[in-house]
Amino acid sequence: MAHPQIYVNLPVEDLDRSVRFFTALGFAFNPVFTNENATCMIVGDDIFVMLLVKPYFQTFTTKRVCERDRIEVIVCLSQDSRAAIDAMVERARAAGGRVPGDPVDHGFMYQHAFEDPDGHLWELVHMDAAPPA
Repeated sequence: MAHPQIYVNLPVEDLDRSVRFFTALGFAFNPVFTNENATCMIVGDDIFVMLLVKPYFQTFTTKRVCERDRIEVIVCLSQDSRAAIDAMVERARAAGGRVPGDPVDHGFMYQHAFEDPDGHLWELVHMDAAPPA
């Protein structure tokens, strides 16, 4: 059996702003799944993030959508190197994202994060080796 595709759905206030932000970080979008309510951001071969304007996002659930001062998920993406992490965090900052803290070096793993314009937290990690036993 083939492995499944992953679609993370995130609510956004301003779809055009989100597309500009993530384009500045180097992501591409699938135009087949893009309209005034949503776009499909391509993260990897089988990993996608659906950016959905809040009213449209709300049609998929009866629960209330989290506000900016709350968090329900952290999207974590691996990167090829520490330099790639630092470069993406700087691109995020330059594109209007917020950097909530300093990078953390665990020896075997390096991590840093940014918040997109809607306050979603994106964690970036690179592992040099297996964690200590």
